[in-house]
Amino acid sequence: MAEPGDPQHPDDHDDHIGFASAASLQGRNRDVAPEPVVEPVVEAAAEPERPSAPEPEPDLFDPPAPRAVIETPEPVIPPPVSTPTPRSPASADSIFEPSPGFTGRSKDRGPPVQDPPGGGMSLYAVYALILLAVPTLGVSAAIALLAVTGRPGPDDTLSRSHFIFQQRTLWAAAVAVAAGVILLAAPFGLGVPVLFLAALWVVLRGATGVWNLKSGKAISNPRSWWI
Repeated sequence: MAEPGDPQHPDDHDDHIGFASAASLQGRNRDVAPEPVVEPVVEAAAEPERPSAPEPEPDLFDPPAPRAVIETPEPVIPPPVSTPTPRSPASADSIFEPSPGFTGRSKDRGPPVQDPPGGGMSLYAVYALILLAVPTLGVSAAIALLAVTGRPGPDDTLSRSHFIFQQRTLWAAAVAVAAGVILLAAPFGLGVPVLFLAALWVVLRGATGVWNLKSGKAISNPRSWWI
């Protein structure tokens, strides 16, 4: 279509429709604003896809890659709980009975030594008085001498040997003490060593007699003056 205001153009029908401008009346072309030029949008060419490297085929002769070993902690097993065995209540009689271990030990010691049948307690008492002769200055020895004098001895061999041993010890000690007291008046003082040796002799014979009596042994030679 011809632009309006172009009277020279054969297709200009402005005068027919009553449209006329000052430029068209003067015979000038209409100033037409140039149409904006639209630049074509050029799309950026997409980069061609690079072919990916082919995956290497697995070699049948290569050893397989080692796998990571994950260590699993061993489960902690709690120790078994022991159930206490119920015990029956102890009776009143079992309290006073000796335990099996104590009974077994007492058997290993052998049979107990019994006192002599002829009155062992009296023999022990006389030996005790003999051993106390020195601390009591002979008083206990005098009492023991009275206890063994004027009465018959025991009938059994063991007790009779100790009874004779005690009699000879006490009578010999009495004679030695009397001699020592008399010798105290001597000019050389011979009474002191006599009294000392008599006291030592009495104590040793008393200890020997107690040891043999405790062991249940008789005096081998009760009439001897030796220890």
